[in-house]
Amino acid sequence: MKTIVLALAASFALTTAAAAQHAGHGDHSAHAAAPAAGTVEGVGVVKKIDAKAGTVTLAHDPIKALNWPAMVMPFKVADKALLGQMKVGAKIRFQLNGQVIVGVRPF
Repeated sequence: MKTIVLALAASFALTTAAAAQHAGHGDHSAHAAAPAAGTVEGVGVVKKIDAKAGTVTLAHDPIKALNWPAMVMPFKVADKALLGQMKVGAKIRFQLNGQVIVGVRPF
C-alpha cells in the first residue's frame, strides 16, 4: 500500500512540474506578442508641433482602449519624421505604443 501511495505522489509531482513548465512557455509567448498588442489608435486635432522637442500636442477624442476621456495633451513621437506628416489644425489618426506616437495618417 505504501508503494502505491509513493508512486501516486511521485506521479502527481511530475505532472505538476510539467504543467508549471508548460504554463511558463505560455507566458513567454504572451510577452513576445506584447508590443503589437500595446499599439492603439486614436483620433485627434493637431494643436501644436514642437520639432525641437519631438512632440506634438493633440486634442484627441476618447481612446476607449486606454480608458482615456477626450483631452488635450502632448505626445512624444518615435521618429521626428512623423512630425512632417502633421499640420496644426489637421485632424489625424495616430497610433500609440504606450504614450509615444508610432504612426500617423490623415483622418
